[in-house]
Amino acid sequence: MSTVTQTPKSASDGAHRNPVKVELVSWKAGVGLSLLALLGLVLFGFLANNKTAGFRITDVQDAGTAGVVAWVTLVVAVAAVAWLGFRWWAGRGKAQARWLPVTLVTAVVVAVLALLGVTKVEVISVPAAPFGWVVAILLCLLAAYAVWLTTQKRKLPGWLGGVFALLFVFGFLVWIVAGGRDDLPSISLLGLIAGAVTLAVPLVFGSLSGVLSERVGVVNIAIEGQLLLGAFSAAVVGTITGNVFIGLLAAAVAGALVSLVLAVVSIKYLVNQIIVGVVLNVLVSGLTSFLFSTVLTANPEQFNQPPRLDPITIPFLSEIPIIGPILFRQSLIGYLMYIAVIVVYLGLYYTKWGLRVRAVGEHPQAADTVGINVNRTRFWNVLLGGAVAGIGGSFFALVSADAFSKDMSAGKGYIALAALIFGRWNPIGAFLAALLFGFADNLQSIITIIGSPVPGQFMAMLPYVLTIIAVAGLVGRSRPPAASGEPYVKG
Repeated sequence: MSTVTQTPKSASDGAHRNPVKVELVSWKAGVGLSLLALLGLVLFGFLANNKTAGFRITDVQDAGTAGVVAWVTLVVAVAAVAWLGFRWWAGRGKAQARWLPVTLVTAVVVAVLALLGVTKVEVISVPAAPFGWVVAILLCLLAAYAVWLTTQKRKLPGWLGGVFALLFVFGFLVWIVAGGRDDLPSISLLGLIAGAVTLAVPLVFGSLSGVLSERVGVVNIAIEGQLLLGAFSAAVVGTITGNVFIGLLAAAVAGALVSLVLAVVSIKYLVNQIIVGVVLNVLVSGLTSFLFSTVLTANPEQFNQPPRLDPITIPFLSEIPIIGPILFRQSLIGYLMYIAVIVVYLGLYYTKWGLRVRAVGEHPQAADTVGINVNRTRFWNVLLGGAVAGIGGSFFALVSADAFSKDMSAGKGYIALAALIFGRWNPIGAFLAALLFGFADNLQSIITIIGSPVPGQFMAMLPYVLTIIAVAGLVGRSRPPAASGEPYVKG
């Protein structure tokens, strides 16, 4: 929705006409936030109950070490907040480094969590009704501020959407937990977040595969097939060799093979990229199902009992309150996920390679005129994306399960594609979107356990609803690379 205004024209026929001034004002963000604020007002305010939601946060393996780590973390985090806050305050009105606001918010969160560890808080109790009304009022105020900025033809600040999303998630979580069947319903906050991170691992790898492909203009619908073939190869090769690392390498090769077909058919022979991706997904699903039924099921000891990647605990860091056990008690694939997100982000935005990749995805003709081989760049990026997705697929066979099973990726490739879109084709955004979708997936099982009246199917459809909202532009602009899906023929 937009408003177009024009300056009046001169009434005299012979008089000089002033140029027409057109101003476009998008109301999408204001309308979208207003609708979500009204939803929050109804759910968190009028439909809230009088129970208290409890969130358990204790998971201490060594009380002495945990106390020391909590104090050290608190001191470091407070110092970081002071330094980053000073830099932000001193640079007001000037161009700020894009990492500064995110880092400042992260430091504040770590400081709060460390304070909980120092004070040895075991359970956080939140009265649902008062908290819900406070959150609902704040959401309405933020939505009203967005509408006011739109009427003033001013750009919405980047922090507004993030703060709105956090408030809505907190309010929704308290409302869900307070609806449990017990008189004092509670959940493990640590288990909720840790489970969300674990479930997000294949989604992150899949969305990074999409970022690498679509940033050069190739739509990668075949993420599901790359994850599935990666899981199959990791299980079979890992079982045959008895080496989990060779199985991990085989998963990357398998994902790259799927991407090789996608690249050759869509880049060299100019076949529609979406059709090729869908066909590859169906092909991989049928092939792995056939081999599972005929080979793996008949002789599982020889082909389908891969070794496992056990969690690796990093000393000291794993004792940081709440976030330590979540981030630093991961499998090797979990740590590779952190590295992959950082490497892809830095590579895309801070290297010559990334500049070339983004140029090919936005304007391949211009990239070609400065000497960049467009199709070669697309080809290698698609292969790299497939290898990344294959590593993500190995998570199913080497970490989350003991063996490969039929269609065990269970549509995670399509959810990864949704995370890619919701994250606006940015590695960090895709990572955060994957965490949000993993959070929704884990919450689906938790609300079933606590007996919340909210149907689990609602949480299952939440990732796709959020993606539709993002694509529609109701919470900001979501635009793919300009040349995404467009074949390039030099000439």
